[in-house]
Amino acid sequence: MNIKEAASRLGISARAIRFYEEKGLILPAKQSSNGYRTYTENDIWRLQTIAALREIGMSLQDITHALGEIDQGNQQRLEEYLELQQAVMYAQWIELKRMMDTTQRMIDLNRQDGPLDVSHLHDLADSARRLREARQNWHDRWNYDTQAAIHDQRVQAEGRVTTEHHNSEGRHPSDEAFPISDEHEASHPHHNAGHSTPSESKDMVQSSFYLYHNYEEALEQTTHWISPALGEKGLDIGTGTGNLAGKLLQHGADMTAIDQSREMLRRCRTKYPEMHVKLGNFLALPFADHSFDFVISSFAFHHLSPDQQLLALQEIQRVLTSRGRIGLTDLMFVDATHRDSYIRQAETTGHQEQLNALRERHFPLLDELCGWLEQQGYVTKHVRHNELLHTLLAVPLR
Repeated sequence: MNIKEAASRLGISARAIRFYEEKGLILPAKQSSNGYRTYTENDIWRLQTIAALREIGMSLQDITHALGEIDQGNQQRLEEYLELQQAVMYAQWIELKRMMDTTQRMIDLNRQDGPLDVSHLHDLADSARRLREARQNWHDRWNYDTQAAIHDQRVQAEGRVTTEHHNSEGRHPSDEAFPISDEHEASHPHHNAGHSTPSESKDMVQSSFYLYHNYEEALEQTTHWISPALGEKGLDIGTGTGNLAGKLLQHGADMTAIDQSREMLRRCRTKYPEMHVKLGNFLALPFADHSFDFVISSFAFHHLSPDQQLLALQEIQRVLTSRGRIGLTDLMFVDATHRDSYIRQAETTGHQEQLNALRERHFPLLDELCGWLEQQGYVTKHVRHNELLHTLLAVPLR
């Protein structure tokens, strides 16, 4: 086919075809006699693919990468590009939905009797702006892709370390060797450290710097409280290599696991090939409303700022069915008093890594989290596994 015939066949302009050629996306053969381009069925197929990817809003750079994966027969990588584009579209849809809700609230304010207080409009607009910025400003400062390869080995290695006894100063030998991390950096099936309080001795605060005592216990508690019925649909957010999602899968749940790290998800797929695995994050869950019977997460929620945590809870609600339940296992302060006392103790001991961790992460307040959930119509219960580690269950009353 010549370019005019190819354009007619595809329903696009000859100019568009020339543009894709200029960008190197297609390389049609040229006739030796006159230099005219000729298009084969393979060229047509490639142009159809480009048009399809452009239709969903994919950038030319990503299309170039996607075509390279197709050429190499790498379906997994192509799927990742498509999932990433889908996540972008969900984020845009969620933001548009929020803007529509804000606009409706402004309309409702304007319809009220009496003169309009424009400061209320300004407050609504400011709140919408802050939430939009919160959604856009999250980034992976820990670079979990680079940690995926050794994640489970570290789980096993650090599990062996926990069999050692505390040294004569009351501190665990691993306190210095393994600084504070998270579910992606290490999963720690530690021995029971007891339920100490922040007002206890300096030695106890030092030893609680290693924050993953009773990790396995916490995951088991989450699994027990969720107790999925056979075939119930569950979502694990920030799944890492799937440690928690795998437990629910073994109990008969139909599990979907999402994470923003491609490498973590590849490890998860290898461990649990029957699990649905997808790129995504708390702030724009790439799923339709009312898709899941329960949502779980472990050691991921504290990576969000307070504003982002609120957005995440709203997103969790959106994808849950009306009777859907929530299970969160994470590092939390009991309340503001616990947080302030804990920080004072950390400052007193001068443990810089611990202070850095407190600055970099946003451990939620358990009482505020439960209060918000209860205002939304949930009944909550929780259990404490160590100084900061809690498991929280929220079940709707309706």
